[in-house]
Amino acid sequence: MIEQPINAQTTGKKTKLARVTSKGRQVDPKALAEVRKLLGNASRQKDLLIEYLHKIQDFYKYISAHHLVALAYEMKLSRAEVYEVATFYHHFDVIKEGDATPADLTVRVCDSMSCEMAGADDLIASLEKAMGEKVRIQRVPCIGRCDKAPVAVVGMHPVEFADVKKVDELVEQGVTEPETIAPVLFEQYVANGGYSIYQQCMAGQHNVEKVLDMMDDSGLRGLGGAGFPVGRKWRIVRDQPAPRLMAVNIDEGEPGTFKDKYYLDRDPHCFLEGMLIAAWAVDINEIYIYLRDEYAAIRVMLEQELDKLRAHPPVTNLPKIHLRRGAGAYICGEESAMIESIEGKRGMPRLRPPFVAQVGLFGRPTLEHNMESLYWVRDILEKGPECFTDHGRHGRKGLRSFSVSGRVNNPGVHLAPAGITMRELIDEYCGGMLEGHEFYGYFPGGASGGILPASLGDVPLDFDTLQEYGCFIGSAAVIVFSDKDKARDLAVNAMRFFEDESCGQCTPCRVGTAKAVNLMKQSKWDEPLLEELSQVMVDASICGLGQAAPNPLRSVVKYFPEELK
Repeated sequence: MIEQPINAQTTGKKTKLARVTSKGRQVDPKALAEVRKLLGNASRQKDLLIEYLHKIQDFYKYISAHHLVALAYEMKLSRAEVYEVATFYHHFDVIKEGDATPADLTVRVCDSMSCEMAGADDLIASLEKAMGEKVRIQRVPCIGRCDKAPVAVVGMHPVEFADVKKVDELVEQGVTEPETIAPVLFEQYVANGGYSIYQQCMAGQHNVEKVLDMMDDSGLRGLGGAGFPVGRKWRIVRDQPAPRLMAVNIDEGEPGTFKDKYYLDRDPHCFLEGMLIAAWAVDINEIYIYLRDEYAAIRVMLEQELDKLRAHPPVTNLPKIHLRRGAGAYICGEESAMIESIEGKRGMPRLRPPFVAQVGLFGRPTLEHNMESLYWVRDILEKGPECFTDHGRHGRKGLRSFSVSGRVNNPGVHLAPAGITMRELIDEYCGGMLEGHEFYGYFPGGASGGILPASLGDVPLDFDTLQEYGCFIGSAAVIVFSDKDKARDLAVNAMRFFEDESCGQCTPCRVGTAKAVNLMKQSKWDEPLLEELSQVMVDASICGLGQAAPNPLRSVVKYFPEELK
């Protein structure tokens, strides 16, 4: 027990000894020694709290109350703060005294829309019967492999097109580590001329204003979903007082989205060079990369590749780059919630203004970008804005990375012209619908982007083309469903996801999503009440999660009324 003697205090005529130990749980010496061993000589700075919670979770497979108290003591944080952060994130198993610890191994099974259509519910039921007590079967939301549905994860090892036999074999063999990926590594990237554009920028061979103009001319926009013009964002942050920071968002948790994973699996240094060029253009010397925890193999790879980049920097004054690990919270895809998480806090969106470009990470002006937005920067500088503007259909310009899943023959990431229609995308890139399935409807922008019927399959897919239909393209996560599916069931799945992922900060979202799920599960929908509830969520929610959550249910009422009869 860690004790601190306190002098006697005089109260009136009586002298009493002050409390020798603090109230509440005391620091367990064994737990403190274990925490100190895990942390080693690393800094105890507050913003590393989530990183250190991961260390405990990874090593012990759960986080005990004793370890929480010891970690709070070691980092000089309140126990309440450490507890509320640890319990906010889905990937931390916080165990109180007397509670049973989790099974030795956890198998996570995705139950989001694409996996549900591919039989996730039956898979979960079968695994629960087949696995013993030493294996915990856990339902989880989208894990970024929607084109390989259904998907399970044994420990940290993903199982694509999962079935009981595949999962059981991996469990028996003890295969729990991340899979092996084979991207273009640092040595090959440099040998092929990689980082030369960045070196030219740093050497003064490119003028900042001309580079900003090229970004404007290309029409490149934020590809995480918001669609804010990249060149304009760089100018806004560049005009803010120094020091400025950058935060890169790779927390693509929107059900149906996996494009960032696709590019990082193949060419991570193209993204890293674009990131460094952006840092040069905006005069930024410190960068934080926030990667979703589900991408364990990518995290291992990026740690190795960033070490190589630091050991052999292409320029003498390379910005400081930090890689931070998410912990299973969809809300952290929202830029200010991500910033809170990087700072070691619960991922709760901030009220705005001020905007993160003005007061962002650690109170500094912050350039926040989705990974894919930065991935294309090098190509635009190397090949000119025409590499984007020469593409497009139906009056639109540019290229879009469509993450396509569902009832098509060739799901995956398809780089296609902006403005392509859903029917064109299915026929030209996805190999048509699965045999025996007729195109019935689609989510154009993931769970939050709404649902459109097949009769609107000829609408151009791009920013600003879907709003009149009550939808948006977002990160271009396209989920295709057929006449074998029901839009109302998929809408319930989406709303259940929002209920689980609401941060709980604001009542309209926290309570509204829960009430909507209950109402939508009824055989007959109370449409006036659902619409009233939807309007409150849209008008009063703090961030985009609550504001967009009603889109699927409103779409069902508007475009699939026959399903509600």
